[in-house]
Amino acid sequence: MRTRPCDEGVREGRLRKARAFLEAGEAMQDPARADAAVTLFVHAGIAAADVLCCAGLGEHARGESHADAVALLARASQAHAKDLRLLLSLKSPAAYSDRSTTLEDLKRAARAATRLVEAAARAR
Repeated sequence: MRTRPCDEGVREGRLRKARAFLEAGEAMQDPARADAAVTLFVHAGIAAADVLCCAGLGEHARGESHADAVALLARASQAHAKDLRLLLSLKSPAAYSDRSTTLEDLKRAARAATRLVEAAARAR
């Protein structure tokens, strides 16, 4: 697993991005833009997970494997790893498939991303 050490600058930068992705996703929560919103929620969750790993472990995942990011986050918080796992399971269908994201998946992604970003804000 490839990781990168973190300092306050990394935590602040990743939190800023997590909040921006979350806000943009929240602004797009309608059926016509559900795929785009879910993709933004996924990116919010990834950035927030980096903050949580930085705060709890002093490092965050830097590899291509999302499974590594989930495994690293699980070392810091099992509950938050579950949220990241959910978001990542929605990434490919939302971004790369021909099927549209369901409203239920959109709601699930919004809730998971919100939990992760809120936890990241508290963890700084």
